[in-house]
Parts: sequence; structure tokens; C-alpha cells
Amino acid sequence: MFLADYGLKESGLARLIRVTYDLLGLISFFTIGDEECRAWTTRKGTNALRAAGIVHSDFERCFIRAEVIPCDVLLELKSLHSARERGLLKLEGKDYIVRDGDVITVRHSA
Repeated sequence: MFLADYGLKESGLARLIRVTYDLLGLISFFTIGDEECRAWTTRKGTNALRAAGIVHSDFERCFIRAEVIPCDVLLELKSLHSARERGLLKLEGKDYIVRDGDVITVRHSA
């Protein structure tokens, strides 16, 4: 309510983080496992192969493909299963440029 009273959409801290990421050329992408969801930070322009390596070096070395969905779409659907059923998970190759807010599942042969 306090922020709305002043016509603000986000807190000062959230704005500072967003602006700092932008100035430094950083983005965040997410991975989801059975027990956790994790955010990873990388530079804008990072491809899927390099992003896989940020998660684990074996993922980069044994990369096959990446399943990608925007975070906001996944939150709306509430599950990866639902996204798969609707055909909204995209299979991308190693040259795919990761976008801010992407949820990535790395397919690998490790």
C-alpha cells in the first residue's frame, strides 16, 4: 500500500538491483529440479552452451539441447508438465541466446 500511495511499482532495492544488472549487462535465468529452483546470473548475449556450463561443467561438455520457457509463462501454467502438453517448451540448440527470465532444462549425455 505504501508504494502505491506514492505511485511506485517496486521498492527502491528492487529498482537498484534491476538498474545495476542492466548497467553491468547481466541477466538471470533459472533451472528447476525436483527439490529446488535456482537462479543463475550471466552476461547478456550468453548462448545456451555457455549457460549450461555455468550450471555444471559436465552440462557444457555433454550438451545436447536445452528446453526453454519464459518464467512468466511457466508461472501462469504452474508446471513444466502443463507447458509440455501445450507445446510451449522450445527445444533450442547450443547457439540459442539466453534471455532474461528463461527457465532452462539442459539435456545432456553426462
